[in-house]
Amino acid sequence: MKDVLMTGNEAIGEAAIVAGCKFYAGYPITPQNELTAYMAKRMVEEKRVFIQSESELAAINMVFGASAAGARAMTSSSGPGISLKQEGISYLAGSELPAVIVNVMRGGPGLGNIAPSQSDYFQATRGGGHGDYYTIALAPASVQEAAELTKLAFDLADKYRGPVLVVADGMLGQMMEPVERSRLLSTKRSEASPEGTVDCQQIAKPWALTGAKGRKPNIIRSMYLDPDVLEEVNNRLQKRYSEIRKTQVRVEKFLTDDAELIIVAYGTVSRIAKAAVQNLRKKKKKAGLLRPITLWPFPQQELRQLAKTARRFLTVELSCGQMVDDVRLAVNGAREVHFYGRSGGNVPSVEEIEIQAEKIY
Repeated sequence: MKDVLMTGNEAIGEAAIVAGCKFYAGYPITPQNELTAYMAKRMVEEKRVFIQSESELAAINMVFGASAAGARAMTSSSGPGISLKQEGISYLAGSELPAVIVNVMRGGPGLGNIAPSQSDYFQATRGGGHGDYYTIALAPASVQEAAELTKLAFDLADKYRGPVLVVADGMLGQMMEPVERSRLLSTKRSEASPEGTVDCQQIAKPWALTGAKGRKPNIIRSMYLDPDVLEEVNNRLQKRYSEIRKTQVRVEKFLTDDAELIIVAYGTVSRIAKAAVQNLRKKKKKAGLLRPITLWPFPQQELRQLAKTARRFLTVELSCGQMVDDVRLAVNGAREVHFYGRSGGNVPSVEEIEIQAEKIY
């Protein structure tokens, strides 16, 4: 089958269709409007449920209801809209309900602008809402990967019964690239664990509110007034998060085996950083790239291992510096960690990153 040109927003939408998304609720906000528009068309074509809700708050709570009934459900937005959804995301985590939330990041804080940014990293990797919880956060770097990670997000959400984020940016959402149609449309489920593939659409959901015919009624809630009971729930969730940290770290390494300088970048800016690494290699400077694909769980062990051989690290972000904190925690003082970032929707050039790398090499 031939490749097809798609924007990142369109690829995410089509991947959700292929993954078996039965319910989508969203509210327009740039730069992810094309995703909502795409779902408005495709969900109707597939005779599934699409709702343009009256607000972001309504959208996330509709997703809560659909998930509680056992449906694969998704919503999408950008920075300010994701902020409004945070209470609902916390409710999903507390109620142990799977859902996929797509954030096509824009500049901030506040309304900011509609240009690409990575300034929602803290929000994505620290739960975002109230309470002791985490959300798996997947960060694609290409349109093809945006599709594949969206399919994976649905599998991981069902596997671990919780919300999963797909974290892109305005550049990735709007750029158009060829997508391998055979891989996009494949009915084979994405790899939800390193040990093998799972077909979560076939996994029974005995907890779902599907009507108590021949069984005791299910109760889905996140409110436990007894402190001991709530602590048991929290301990169960923390055990699950511990398993995720051990089994679901995803990372790309590029020319890191002999690298003296490691550039750490994710998403679309990692592609610019990779070109800078290639240019540095031509100048006989041993540079490499580590790209986190999972922002949470973060690849701490991989960075600690690289810190045994590399002399310095340079974190490059479309922000004023957020992921750099996790890089510093991982390296734990063993090596210097430097930062270079652009904000406001500005994107660094290959030359900019090269210059910053050469300053500290």
